[in-house]
Amino acid sequence: MITGDIKGQIDRIWDAFWSGGISNPLEVMEQITYLLFLRRLDDMHTLEENKANRLKKAMERRVFPEGRDDKDRSYEDYRWSRFQHFAPAEMFTVVEEHVFPYLRADLAQQLGGADSTYAHHMKDARFTIPTPALLTRVVDLLDKVPMEDRDTKGDVYEYMLGKIATAGQNGQFRTPRHIIRLMVELTAPQPGDVICDPACGTAGFLVTTGEYLREHHREVLRDAKLREHFHHGMFHGFDFDNTMLRIGSMNMLLHGVENPDIHYRDSLAQEHESEEEKYTLVLANPPFAGSLDYEGTAKDLLQIVKTKKTELLFLALFLRLLKPGGRAAVIVPDGVLFGSSKAHKELRRILVEDQRLDAVVSLPGGAFKPYAGVSTALLLFTKTNSGGTDYVWFYDVQADGWSLDDKRTPLLAEEKLGPVPRTALIEGEHAQNNLPDVLARWTVRADSERERPRSEQSFCVPEADIAANGYDLSINRYKEVVYEEFEHRPPREILADLAKLEEEIQREMKELEGMLG
Repeated sequence: MITGDIKGQIDRIWDAFWSGGISNPLEVMEQITYLLFLRRLDDMHTLEENKANRLKKAMERRVFPEGRDDKDRSYEDYRWSRFQHFAPAEMFTVVEEHVFPYLRADLAQQLGGADSTYAHHMKDARFTIPTPALLTRVVDLLDKVPMEDRDTKGDVYEYMLGKIATAGQNGQFRTPRHIIRLMVELTAPQPGDVICDPACGTAGFLVTTGEYLREHHREVLRDAKLREHFHHGMFHGFDFDNTMLRIGSMNMLLHGVENPDIHYRDSLAQEHESEEEKYTLVLANPPFAGSLDYEGTAKDLLQIVKTKKTELLFLALFLRLLKPGGRAAVIVPDGVLFGSSKAHKELRRILVEDQRLDAVVSLPGGAFKPYAGVSTALLLFTKTNSGGTDYVWFYDVQADGWSLDDKRTPLLAEEKLGPVPRTALIEGEHAQNNLPDVLARWTVRADSERERPRSEQSFCVPEADIAANGYDLSINRYKEVVYEEFEHRPPREILADLAKLEEEIQREMKELEGMLG
């Protein structure tokens, strides 16, 4: 949790960029990412220096080499702690002509080779800050933001990412964090999982999974083998936007993951032999842009379902990526649940008959406002390749803690928001935030939830009923509406009662007139 003072400092950084001529929020975030990375590199170098001084040995790994570059500039000047004290013109020259070429060309050698995620994403780093005055202002402001604590670093970066969403046009890159947290809680990641988001954007799902594991499985960083897996083998993300890859990688770094596998990949166009059945958990909110060029779609996905619809192709991709026994929680538009095309029906049939469909969680229509008004749902399923669906659990989320208009203002105090609120909700507050109830009922979906009538907010539907309805997965197909019964009376009796009522009113009016004289 960051304080209002820190938020104010970050707001001033964004204001400086806007007033300095950079108005694209993604470009602002990209330049901040580069500068934070430079600050991080300096911290790493300082740690190595201190270690060498304590042991009275030479430094084992230098982030910045000794000596001078080919322009006769000392590599020491590349360090944040040095150039931040230079005059504006000199700082601008050092960063533009020395530091950024170093990030693009030579950093990989210092960080352990070209396979380093961060070195890879810095190889085409662009410095677009236009003036020495703006660079000096931003460096001064960033230097005052506390970045020593991992939780604070992560929260600071998440707050900055929130500004991409509030800027409007790029909000599609950011899934609401309380929805991500709900999906992570529902799937309960384990220390041995291998996790993938094939449309990772800013890596929100991967970051939240890492935080969940730190909170629920402390051994993940205490055991040497699990720690190695956590930092180098657990997290995988694809995207085809290099800016998003850099931002996502930095988000992971600032949340304490040393070397996640976040790389360029056009998930729907490239074949997936190298990725097939590689992952135990998929978490995703992929873009649903309509239709793709059929000829440009990966042939191995078309073997699962022949369609141009991206929402169906992504579901086919998730099945391709998961190992048998692997599970997924993904966001889909409502059309996936009830679409009548052959491809829609076939994919739903595959989920129900060939795999194990665990749950359909319907989200309120305003969950993605103001950027999208489309109704969505969460699909939770397990890849079995041998069926296993007995009952499908449905939950109709009517409130997620925020207003469902374009403003999306919180309906409760901050500590009562999200699927795991810091303060328990009291009676009546469930109507503003259903998410804790989703988690509570999910844990007993194979027990007491089976007995709930279909008129309630959640209930289970047997596989046979779903098959009989053409594999329709929309909750309204199965929800029962209870109508309140009223006593039926003949019209003559009703008219007689109305006549009596009129007589009483007339009598009271006369009495009132008499009292008033």
